[in-house]
Amino acid sequence: MLPAFPRVAPPGYRPPSPAPTLPLSSSPRSLASPPLTSVLRRLYLSHFLSTWNSRTFEFAAVLFLATATTAFRGTLTYASVYALVRGVAAVAMAPYVGGLMDRADRLEGIRASIVWQRIPVAASCVLFLSLHRFGVQRGDEPAGVTSITILIYVVIVLLACPEKVAVVANTVAVERDWVVVIAQDDEALRRDLNAVMRRIDLFCKLVAPLIVSAIDAYSSILAVWIVLGQNMLSAAVEYYAIAQVYRVVPSLQRATIEVDSVSLEERDTGTRVDAGPPSLPSGGGAHNLRGWLEKASLPIGEYVTSSVFLPSLSLSITYCTVLSLAVPMVAYLLAIGMPAYQVSLLRMVSVAVELSATYFGPKLMARIGPIRSGLWAVNWLFGCVVIATACFVVLDLGTFAVSVLVGGTILSRFGLWGFDLSAQFLIQEGIPPSTRARFSSIEAALQNLFEMLSFVATVVFSRPEQFRYPSMISCGAIAVSSICFTAFARQRRGHLLHTPAWLKRHATYQGVSQSDVEELEAVHETQREDSFSQRPLGGTGWYTGV
Repeated sequence: MLPAFPRVAPPGYRPPSPAPTLPLSSSPRSLASPPLTSVLRRLYLSHFLSTWNSRTFEFAAVLFLATATTAFRGTLTYASVYALVRGVAAVAMAPYVGGLMDRADRLEGIRASIVWQRIPVAASCVLFLSLHRFGVQRGDEPAGVTSITILIYVVIVLLACPEKVAVVANTVAVERDWVVVIAQDDEALRRDLNAVMRRIDLFCKLVAPLIVSAIDAYSSILAVWIVLGQNMLSAAVEYYAIAQVYRVVPSLQRATIEVDSVSLEERDTGTRVDAGPPSLPSGGGAHNLRGWLEKASLPIGEYVTSSVFLPSLSLSITYCTVLSLAVPMVAYLLAIGMPAYQVSLLRMVSVAVELSATYFGPKLMARIGPIRSGLWAVNWLFGCVVIATACFVVLDLGTFAVSVLVGGTILSRFGLWGFDLSAQFLIQEGIPPSTRARFSSIEAALQNLFEMLSFVATVVFSRPEQFRYPSMISCGAIAVSSICFTAFARQRRGHLLHTPAWLKRHATYQGVSQSDVEELEAVHETQREDSFSQRPLGGTGWYTGV
C-alpha cells in the first residue's frame, strides 16, 4: 500500500470561506434584524413564485381548453374532466409523495417538486398552442372533435397529474416542514410565518386569475406564451432562492441527516416498516395480499392515531363547501343573472376579509392561545354559514335571500382563515419531524377529496333553483368540522367554557378574610416575578438577534 502524503497548500492559497449561516443561540430573535429578514425574503419569494405559477396555470388551463379549439366551446365536459382527474391524482399520490419528502434531503426534495411543476406546465402550454393550430375554424366549416384534438387533450390531462402532485409536495414541504424548522421554539415567529404564507396564497388566488383572464380576452395565444415564459423564467429564481435558505439555516441540514440516519437504522434492524410505495410481494396468495394492504395502510394508520388528527380532519372537512366565492357559487350567481362585474367585486371583498383574518388571527392566538382562538373561529364560521343557509332556504330564493347568502358567506371567510391558522399551528406542533410531509400529504389528499365532493354536489344538483341543496350539504359539513374541533378542544383543555378570572378568585378565596386574600395575592405575585426572573433570556433558536 502506498503511504499517504500530507497535502500541502501552494504559496498564496486561501481556503474558501464557508457560506454565512445563522448560529444556534439562546438570544431572542428580532423579525426586523437583517440576517433573518434576508432569509425570510428568500423563503417568501420561493413560495410566492411556486404559488403564483400554480394559481395561474390552474385557472389558465380552463380558459385555454375553452378557447383553444371551437370543438371544446359551449360545454363544461372537457374542463370538468380535466379538473376531476387532476384532483384524483392528488388524492391518490399525495401520501406516497409525502413519504418520499420525509426521507429525501430537504433541498433535493423541494427542488424536485419545482422541476416537476415546471416541466408539465411547459409541455401543456406547447400542446395548447398545438390545439390552437389544429382546432381553429377553417372557412365556414367549424372545427369538430378530431382524433388529433382528442389525443392532445388526453396528454394535457395526463400532464396535469404530476403537476398537481408536485404542487402538493412543494406546499407541504414549505408550510409544514421548513416553516417549523426555521421558527423552532419561537411561537411568535411561527405564527407570523404561517400568516404571511396565507397572505401570499390569497393574493395569488385573487390576482393571478384576473391577469390571465385579461390577457386571454385580448389574445389567447399571447396568454399561453406569457404563462409559458413566466413558468420557465421563474424556475431558476425559485431554484436559487430556496437553496439560499437551505444553506443559511443549518438546522434544515442537520434535521435531514438525523432523519436519514434513523431511517437507515430502522431499515437495517427491521424495527419499522418503511412507509414508501407498497409493492406486492412475489408468490401471491391471501397472506401476501394482506401484508401488502397492511403496508399500504400504514400512513393512514399513523394519521388517524396522531394526537392532532381531529384538528387536521376538521380543517379538511371545511373544503367540502360551495359557500365560498369560488367556481360553484360564482357559476350560480352568474346563472341567476348577476352581472360579472358585481361578482368580481364580491370576490374582491371576500378576499379582503380573508386577508384581514391573517392579520387578526396571529394576534388572537398570541392572546388566548391556538386552541381557544381556533374554537372561536370555527364557531364564527359555523354561525355565519347557518344563518346564511337558513335565510336562503326559508326565504325561497328571493333577492334578499341571495344577498344574505352572499353576505354570510363573505363574513364566514374571516372565521375560516382564522381557524385555518390556528389548526395549522396546532398541527405543526403535534407532528413528529420524521413524518411531517407524510402526515401533511394525507391531509392534502383529504382536502382534495372533500373539495371534489362539493363539486359532485353541484353536478347532482346542477340547476340554479337546486342550489339550496348543496348549500345545506355545505352547512352540514361545517357543523361536522365544528364538532370535531370542539371535541379536540374538550379533550385537550378538559373544558370548553373559560371561567372568568374574577369568578376563579371568588371560588378560591371563598370564606377567607379580605386581609388574608390580599396577603395571598401578594405572595403569588412575588412567586410569579421570581419565576420570570429565573427564565433564560430566549429560546433555543438558531439565530442570534438583537
